Amino acid sequence: MKHELPRLPYPSDALIPVITKNTIEYHYGKHHQAYVNNLNSLISGTPFENMSLEEIIKKSDGGIFNNAAQVFNHTFYFSSFRPGGSNLPKGSLSAAIDAKWGSFDNFKKEFANAAATLFGSGWSWLVKNEKGELSIIKENNAGCPLTSGLVPILTFDVWEHAYYLDYQNRRADYITALWSIVDWEKVASRY
Repeated sequence: MKHELPRLPYPSDALIPVITKNTIEYHYGKHHQAYVNNLNSLISGTPFENMSLEEIIKKSDGGIFNNAAQVFNHTFYFSSFRPGGSNLPKGSLSAAIDAKWGSFDNFKKEFANAAATLFGSGWSWLVKNEKGELSIIKENNAGCPLTSGLVPILTFDVWEHAYYLDYQNRRADYITALWSIVDWEKVASRY
């Protein structure tokens, strides 16, 4: 099965000023595309060739895992946003966040702290376990919650290529800005 770069759910300039068109063109158009191309090249002629992306992530390691996980992680990240965002989470996700962290603001602080303090490159994730319990985890490099049997709900990419063109080394400013474009309807549908 050949993997393809999924289409963005918005135009490349739709997330300005939080994420500029220039960053989308490099992050999505170059980095994300490279992971897709690398994955297809690496799995050609191997048992992974006919597996779904999720199967490859759960069964591979090394370069195949790194590229498969980065395709998944980036697709998940880009699909979590929409122009102008969508207020706050509602329904069962909102209730679960309040039950775990006491308030949405407390959750945001803890999630932002996880993203800001991750050493090097990686991902901050809101996930749920098999019991439906929420937690915040950090994953270095291409780390993906699927390998731990967790269900991803939301992620912030804290690789420098996600923010350096727009925010230089100001990761915390980038993280703060992302909250204004989160598509909470989409995120809540994952819970």
